Amino acid sequence: MEQRQREHISAVMRLAGDVLPLPADVDAPDPLIRDSWLRCVHEHRLDPTRMQEAVILPQQRVREHQERIEDFLRIARHGLESLYQQVAGMGYCVLLTDARGVTVDFIGDLQLDATLRRAGLYLGSDWSEHHAGTCGVGTAIATGQALTVHQGDHFDATHIPLTCTAAPVYDPLGRLNAILDISALTSPQAKGSQHLALQLVKVYAQRVENANFLRCFRNDWVLKLHGSPEFVEISPDHLVALDAAGRIVGHNRAAQLLLQAEHGSNVLGLRFEQLFNARFDELGRFMRAMPGDRRAVTLACSGRVLFLHAVPPPSRWGVAGPAAVAGAEAAVPAALAALSGGDPVLDRVIRRATRLVDTPVSVLITGETGSGKEYLAKAMHAASQRAAKPFVAVNCAAIPETLIESELFGHLPGSFSGALPKGKRGLIQEADGGTLFLDEIGDMPLPLQARLLRVLAERELLPIGATRTQKVDVRVIAATHADLRERVREGAFRDDLYYRLAGAHLELPPLRERRDLAWLVQRMLRAQPQPVQLAAEAEHCLRHHAWPGNLRELKNVLDYAAAMAAGSGVIGLAELPDALLARGDASAAAAALPAEGQLLLQYLRAARWNVSAVAHQLGIARMTVYRRMKRWGIREPGRD
Repeated sequence: MEQRQREHISAVMRLAGDVLPLPADVDAPDPLIRDSWLRCVHEHRLDPTRMQEAVILPQQRVREHQERIEDFLRIARHGLESLYQQVAGMGYCVLLTDARGVTVDFIGDLQLDATLRRAGLYLGSDWSEHHAGTCGVGTAIATGQALTVHQGDHFDATHIPLTCTAAPVYDPLGRLNAILDISALTSPQAKGSQHLALQLVKVYAQRVENANFLRCFRNDWVLKLHGSPEFVEISPDHLVALDAAGRIVGHNRAAQLLLQAEHGSNVLGLRFEQLFNARFDELGRFMRAMPGDRRAVTLACSGRVLFLHAVPPPSRWGVAGPAAVAGAEAAVPAALAALSGGDPVLDRVIRRATRLVDTPVSVLITGETGSGKEYLAKAMHAASQRAAKPFVAVNCAAIPETLIESELFGHLPGSFSGALPKGKRGLIQEADGGTLFLDEIGDMPLPLQARLLRVLAERELLPIGATRTQKVDVRVIAATHADLRERVREGAFRDDLYYRLAGAHLELPPLRERRDLAWLVQRMLRAQPQPVQLAAEAEHCLRHHAWPGNLRELKNVLDYAAAMAAGSGVIGLAELPDALLARGDASAAAAALPAEGQLLLQYLRAARWNVSAVAHQLGIARMTVYRRMKRWGIREPGRD
């Protein structure tokens, strides 16, 4: 062991153990390095006296780490090559690690191959802090910061000849995705000599991050933001992605920090209008046709001024954004138009659905139980180019958890106890070429969520017992009455699956808020086997009911009432379900009666529904009382 290594070990032990102060001739590390040394000793249980050789994973395990971020690696490779061209002449090599600290790509001087491998500057090396101690990669993972770990900053005395400069690369959902690192076997003594290296790594990390962002959201609205109009298109600081409904579905790290500083929380899922003092349907004026200096926008909370360049989705997918960009409003297909009788909120949802029917964007439909989520999904399928192919509905809450994997993905013969002798095609395969509707997706077990994510991302599945994946072409529409974002926060639903499903979010209004109830009632009555009419007091009762069961409850009520009115063909109060009247709706319906009807009802109630006594009091025939009761839908409670 060299004298320098012994001195380094002593310094680490003194500082991390708080045993004795450092000698006067030894410089104390900066707080970030000191905190890392403390983690190494107290959390990772590393021994500073034990000098460890570099950990290089076998090729098969390296490949497993690479496969997890395969698409990202293809994007990042160009960034690594460009960075290496900048630093190769100065003795550096370039490493890219995954979020766990395993090197998944590497460029270095081939003449130094063996030396770099011994030092751990090589493909497959594990630079996580709990293995390697304080180092560029591991400490960048632990802190989320770009930094330089220079020579004696390293925890392990084996690494003190090295200088390592690293910067984190985040994915479009704000999670750590990778670490970009440049390292050298030797360097000048002063840490300040690495200042340029730090700036280069930060620049190229952001370039890789932004390139990956643009790949992920190439089919969505992309907002480019910068403090200067001259740079907003060519070198934006902030990138934000919007779905077709104007909700935030992704951002780069700079945009995440900017917007979270404004709102103090996760901004994914928020509407464009919540973040900026502008409307989503005004994005057309922020496109390239408008001069850059006239594209200023202010942040909703702070009022900070930025310049915005809006990039719409590819036009070959049709209208995917505000009508201001698209020009004329797309015609609403008959299948979708049939869902509304003129309710403005629902009409807006239908217009958005129209723009989405033939796009590959996954759709999440939310709304209260019975509000018509499956009706909307079926209408979107019927209006699309997939209409001739199957529409397969899966109720994720109704299938037993022990069977749902087999039901969704299918199985080969004999693949498990109870498997069918001939195997079984899964529901996802049954939907090939068409639409897969996942109802109550919030109730899907967590283990299956990971498998479904692969289907959505790769468009392939692996049946139980199979060794080869099978390609599937499905349009996925999911639905739930639950708050999926809350379930994500609770750990009951994967956030990556949520954002994959919610490429577009369509929220249906509850029936009590719709303005087309009368149209809905008439439409359902026309579907009855026998002609039936609705008396005024029954219509008033329906109009003032809260409809907690929404469309499903309305249909059940009308089916029951039509059956009760089979003889007369008229639905009055007496034909409505007792449960409906028991909620206080009968008094509301009575208030809708004409004055003459209200007077008759008062007489009947006072006489305890003795029709003969009422006829005598009013001086009219008993049959006249009956005819008036029928005309106004008045029926003694409890009588069929």
